[in-house]
Amino acid sequence: MNDLLMWLKQLLRIDSSHASATPAIDATQLTSAQFEIPVLLVHYFPTKGNLIDRSVTGDVAAPLDVIRTHTRTTTAQVIAALEQGSRFRAYQRPAATPSLHYTVVGSLEFLEPLPTWRKPGHRVLMTDYNAIMARIDARRWVMVEGVKEIWIWGYHGGVIDLWESNMAGPWGDISNSDRDPHDLPVFDRTYTVYHYNYGRGPSEAVEDHMHQIEAVLRHIDPDLFWNKFVGKPGEGRCGWAHYPPNGERDYDWRNRTVVMSDIEDWRPDGGGQKIPINCDRWQGDSLKWFIYWMQSLPGADNGLTYRGRPLTNWWTFIGDFDGAMRARLGLVR
Repeated sequence: MNDLLMWLKQLLRIDSSHASATPAIDATQLTSAQFEIPVLLVHYFPTKGNLIDRSVTGDVAAPLDVIRTHTRTTTAQVIAALEQGSRFRAYQRPAATPSLHYTVVGSLEFLEPLPTWRKPGHRVLMTDYNAIMARIDARRWVMVEGVKEIWIWGYHGGVIDLWESNMAGPWGDISNSDRDPHDLPVFDRTYTVYHYNYGRGPSEAVEDHMHQIEAVLRHIDPDLFWNKFVGKPGEGRCGWAHYPPNGERDYDWRNRTVVMSDIEDWRPDGGGQKIPINCDRWQGDSLKWFIYWMQSLPGADNGLTYRGRPLTNWWTFIGDFDGAMRARLGLVR
């Protein structure tokens, strides 16, 4: 955690030659709000004595207290990364404020295996998200307590299938899943379920959110987000979770090949300043790459335009999906 915070501070001390040349900010045309995201934590710890039961998890057999501490620490790291990531170009703008603020409003623990079912097309048992939502009374948490995200701490180990992110609500399921409309109960408010693996660390958990961001923004405007912001591998635009601007293959976070990229001055028309980029910019670290990429998304007061119209704060679709849908908001006003 200290290493991550040190890196964030170093990232702010950017050379002035990398400064953005974006137009003057007109705050009246932009969405600048900070969005509150209430989170419910759900932990499934199948135990055997005081240990996690490896026969259930497939690969985790640590003491229960160790895993409890690990999930608590990792949750804090995930929140810190997501909030830092929602600060538009904070590597250039130290005063940039987060668009997202996460609050844990509840934490539930079950000393038992995840519920599963035999889902067609899956080699192993699938996590039964309907059973989990019934067990925790998800309707109350979403409709009464205002929870927008449910973070499940569980396991994988090759013995169980899961979805990294799964959405339900009046606007459908836009997530990094098979988008089965029946695998979660549907309420009058949208909520997103993230399924973490406590056999891994904060980078893998944040990657779940990265893929959800990609799924949502690609749904809203596939051309502007996927074609113009993400770009083709190695093209020098902004990339995505698995492919940084110089990426040549999946998970290519340590690629030292230098490419010219406009990620720090991205404009939809491609007219931004390009700088030489390789993994040194994020120190070859996947979590640092995720934060850097998120900070490059058009956020609050971004001052960017496309075909004469201002870009919105894209974090609106993560912070208030229902509100954005009701307002028929796009990535461009």
